[in-house]
Amino acid sequence: MYEHDVIVVGAGGAGLRAAVAAHEAGADVAMVTKLHPVRSHTGAAEGGINAALREGDDWELHAYDTMKGSDYLGDAPAVETLAQDAPEETINLEHWGMPFSREDDGTVSQRPFGGLSFPRTTYAGAETGHHLLHTMYEQVVKRGIEVYDEWFVTRLAVTDEPDPNDRTCHGVVAYDVQTGKIEGFKARKGVVLATGGPGQAFDHTTNAVSCTGDGQAMAYRAGAPLEDMEFIQFHPTSLPSTGVLISEGVRGEGGILYNDEGERFMFEYGYANNSGELASRDVVARAELTEVNEGRGVNDEYVHLDMRHLGEERIMDRLENILHLAEDFEGVDGLVEPMPVKPGQHYAMGGIETDENGATCIDGLYAAGECACVSVHGGNRLGGNALPELIVFGKRAGYHAAGGDLGEAEIETGYADDVEDDDTDLPITPGEAGIEPEGVAADGSGQVTDAAGSLERAVEAERERVDHLLEKDDGVQHSEIRSKLQQAMTDYVNVFRTEEGVKKALKIIRECRQEYQDVYVADPSRTFNTDLQHTIETRNLIDVAETIALGALVRDEFRGAHWRKEHQERKDDEWLKHTLISWDRGKPSVWYRPVILEGEEKTYEPKVRSY
Repeated sequence: MYEHDVIVVGAGGAGLRAAVAAHEAGADVAMVTKLHPVRSHTGAAEGGINAALREGDDWELHAYDTMKGSDYLGDAPAVETLAQDAPEETINLEHWGMPFSREDDGTVSQRPFGGLSFPRTTYAGAETGHHLLHTMYEQVVKRGIEVYDEWFVTRLAVTDEPDPNDRTCHGVVAYDVQTGKIEGFKARKGVVLATGGPGQAFDHTTNAVSCTGDGQAMAYRAGAPLEDMEFIQFHPTSLPSTGVLISEGVRGEGGILYNDEGERFMFEYGYANNSGELASRDVVARAELTEVNEGRGVNDEYVHLDMRHLGEERIMDRLENILHLAEDFEGVDGLVEPMPVKPGQHYAMGGIETDENGATCIDGLYAAGECACVSVHGGNRLGGNALPELIVFGKRAGYHAAGGDLGEAEIETGYADDVEDDDTDLPITPGEAGIEPEGVAADGSGQVTDAAGSLERAVEAERERVDHLLEKDDGVQHSEIRSKLQQAMTDYVNVFRTEEGVKKALKIIRECRQEYQDVYVADPSRTFNTDLQHTIETRNLIDVAETIALGALVRDEFRGAHWRKEHQERKDDEWLKHTLISWDRGKPSVWYRPVILEGEEKTYEPKVRSY
C-alpha cells in the first residue's frame, strides 16, 4: 500500500501540470502512470498552444473563436477560463525553459490555425507537445515529485452509496508492469485522472496504442457521468498508411490541399470560401472525404497536401519534423512532391464530466485533459486549443485536489432530479445488463461498500479479476474482440454517420461485450505481460465505444463534428444541451443538461457557423 495526499493518474501534459500545481499547493503528490512521462501521447502534439499574447489580440477574441468553433456547445465559464488563463500559463512555460520558436526580434512566434480570427498559435517548430512534455517533466523532477512509472491503474477505489453524488474516491488500484504486483494507492485528499483519450476505439487513428480510454471507463463505472461522447474529432491530415499526424501547422504556414484533378477544392467547391484550408477541422475533414466519395480523391482514398511552395528554408525552420514523417512512413519527400493525407480519428471532445475546477460529482475525484469534458471544446475543438486545456485545467485540477480554493464552480456535475432524461428506443440493451455479473466483466462501484475499507476491497477485487484472466486457459483473445470493435467504429461511427450504421455499431459492440465474457490471457507470466494489459484495456474500449455510439444515436442533429445523414441541420431549439451517460451498476442511462452560454460579461448567441 502506497499513500500520498494527491494521486495523479497519467503523466502527459495535464497530469504533469496537475502534479506541479498540487505540489506548489503544499501537497505530497505522486504520479502513477503506465508510461514513462516523456512517452505520453502529448508528445505527439505538433501544432501549438493558443494564447492571446500579442497586441491586437485579447482573450475575448480567443473565447469567441472557441465558442464558435464548438458550434455553441461549449460552456462559457470553461471557455472563458481557458482564454483568460492561457497567456499566463504559456508565459510560465517559457520561463520554465520551453524552447518556443521565435521571430528575428526575439519575440515568441505565433501562426494562424484553423478557425482563429488572429494568429495566436504559439509553437516550438512542429514538435510543440514533445518540448512541452520535457519542459514540465523537468519541473516534476526538480520538485522531487514521486513518479511510479509503468504502473497501470486499473480500478478506482470509490465508496458505494446509491447516489454517485454521495460517493467518495479514496485512491486507485494499479498493476506493476515490471513485477506483476497489484497494489493500492491511497489518496488522502484527491485523485486526478489525466489518462488521455480513447483513440484506439477506432481502426485509423493518430493516437498512440496506449490511448485506450482507461480513465474515462474507470470513472464511468464508478458513477461519474461521461459527457458529449458522440463528438469525436477526425483530423483532416493523417498519413493514410499509419494514421500518423501531419500538423495543422503545415496549413497554418500556407500548405494547400488539392484533389486528384489538381483543384484547390476548399475554394473550388465552396467548402470554406473565406478560410479555405484554415477552416475548422470538422469542415476540412468532411470536405476531404466528400472529394474522395465523389470520385475526386487520389487513388480513391486520400487528397494531397502541398507545401513545396513555402521553400526549403521556411520548411526546415518551422516544419522539419513533417518532412521526416512523410519520408519515413510514406516515402514522400515533402520538398519536391505533395504528401498524401486523409482524415483520421484524432481527439475526443467529450469525456468525464467536470466543472471548471476539474472536480467530478464524486468527492475527491478529478479529471483533466482529453479524458475530461469541462466543456471547453463543445462539438468541435479548434486546433491549438488542446495544449492550453492541458496546462490551464491540469493546473486547476491539481491545485483544487490539494485543497486549494478556486471559489464556487459555475458548472454543475452529476445527475439531479431536474435534468431531462432521454427516451430513445435503443436497438440493444447497453451496458452489462443481461450479462451474468461474474468474472472479468464485473467491476465498478459495486465492489466497494464503505469508506474505511474501500481501497483494500478494491485491491482484492482486482487481484481476483487478474487471477481469473491468467488462470483461464482457453476462450477468445482480446485482439479478436478489439479488432472487431475498431472496425465497427471506423465503419459506422466515423465522419459521416447514419442511424442505421450507428445502430449496427451498437449491436456489434454488444457482441464484443458478450464475447469478452470468455476472454483469456495467453501469456501466463506475471512480469511485463502486455497481453494482460491489453486485455484489460480492451474492456475499457468496449465501455467507452458504447458511450460514443449511444451519444451518436440519440443526438439527431448536425452539430460540429457530429454529422447525421438524416438530420442535416443544427437544431438550437432542441439541442443546446449536453449528452450525459451514467453507469448504474452495469446499465447506462442517457440524460441531458443545458449548455451555459452566459459568460462573464456577455451571452454567446448561436450564429450561423461559416468559414
